[in-house]
Amino acid sequence: MEVWVAVDGYVKRSVLGVQEYTVLTAKALRSIFTRPFYWRDTLQQMDAIGVGSLGIVVLTGLFTGMVLALQSSIEMRQFGATIYIGRLVGASAVRELGPVLTALMVAGRVGAGIAAQLGSMKVTEQIDALNVLGTDPIKKLVTPRLVAALLMLPVLTVITDLVAILGGLLIAVVKLDLTADLYMRTVYQTLAESGFILRFVPKDVLAGLTKPFFFGGIIAMTGCYFGLQTRGGTEGVGVSTTRAVVTASILILATDYFLTQLLISILFE
Repeated sequence: MEVWVAVDGYVKRSVLGVQEYTVLTAKALRSIFTRPFYWRDTLQQMDAIGVGSLGIVVLTGLFTGMVLALQSSIEMRQFGATIYIGRLVGASAVRELGPVLTALMVAGRVGAGIAAQLGSMKVTEQIDALNVLGTDPIKKLVTPRLVAALLMLPVLTVITDLVAILGGLLIAVVKLDLTADLYMRTVYQTLAESGFILRFVPKDVLAGLTKPFFFGGIIAMTGCYFGLQTRGGTEGVGVSTTRAVVTASILILATDYFLTQLLISILFE
């Protein structure tokens, strides 16, 4: 009986959490199109999310491309296929690794930061003060972060993809004795073979840039949700931060599967 009561309570809390998360997301999206517009706050968040994450995504892309090329060369050398390293690195980075790894790294940095900021404001009653002053906390605090994440995640993903391809190029030239021209030609060929949208955008690139848009929304809204749900003082801030990062990471990986399945059915079938 006690086990059933515990399970029942857990299920109810989970359903309530999903409902509150959905309502918060809907309110934040609606606030994008209604006045007042907090442009300065949005620009500040774009700087914090985009420029602030630049270093970590560059390092992520560089070492991902290098490791991918290095590990792949071991197996491909057995079949005399090392000349196709560029195809493997380009396709893997643009289609999957670039968007997912960028989102996970930004979730760890930005998602935690958002949850900590809003959690601190919550436990120090600053959000209650905004309500007293007649300012909508969702429009003032959540919407700018959501807009900034939606805009900056695709940009960061492009940077990760480019740096990953350059990392693979470095290994191809230094370790595998391939020419830079051959490597870059094979990268272009594998993207071109996927087909084009509007005659100049490869389908692989379009698919790879669609995912970060959703990932950015997940990171921003998860951080904001757990930040606004913070209870219990400074200890609660730490709990909210951890939950935000873990939940955002899980949602990113789960969403990636369903988006991949959807994009394959739309673009490649």
